[in-house]
Amino acid sequence: MNREIKAIIFDLDGVLCFTDKYHYQAWKALADELGIYFDEKINNRLRGVSRKDSLEIILERSDKQYTQEEKEQFTEKKNALYRQLLHDMSPKDASEEVRRTLLELKQRGYKLAIGSSSKNTQFIINQIDIASYFDAVADGNDITYSKPDPEVFLKAAAKLGISPEQCAVVEDADAGIKAAKAGDMLAFALGGDAQYSDIKDVELTDFADLLNYL
Repeated sequence: MNREIKAIIFDLDGVLCFTDKYHYQAWKALADELGIYFDEKINNRLRGVSRKDSLEIILERSDKQYTQEEKEQFTEKKNALYRQLLHDMSPKDASEEVRRTLLELKQRGYKLAIGSSSKNTQFIINQIDIASYFDAVADGNDITYSKPDPEVFLKAAAKLGISPEQCAVVEDADAGIKAAKAGDMLAFALGGDAQYSDIKDVELTDFADLLNYL
């Protein structure tokens, strides 16, 4: 791969665990309340996208105009619903494959971080008991711009003290792959729409496959 990798930055949803169903249920409840059509196909457009930008995608189907204050109320309501659902998460939501792979990467001397647009990242990794594997977390609370902007990955690299070109990113979303490449990082695609990206560096068959490339 012609570069020395010292750190791996992981997206959260769809890579380390799966919270899509909770996001979908919370957005669906909000959309239904607003009388806006919403289905799983639309939900797929929200992958790797910030809460604010996700709401704008949903509101595309509304014939009403909402104030900024109303939009903030909507995102807060969605997040409250989502966090309620997240309380159902437990350590079983992080697979043994994920745990074994993270442990092996740490034993090989790699620095590990999370780069996620979610503002609930810390809560989720505590719920599923994987926080101890990571040296840094950059999430929606740290950033102004969501993926495909590289900001969250650059913040993660900075927190690790590792230069971007020495970082690899593991992503399941096309927006995340674009963010990784924009940040001059190696991009590993794991499922989702990331596997169809033309600019990914490596396509992983499963999470543990990462060990074959590092």
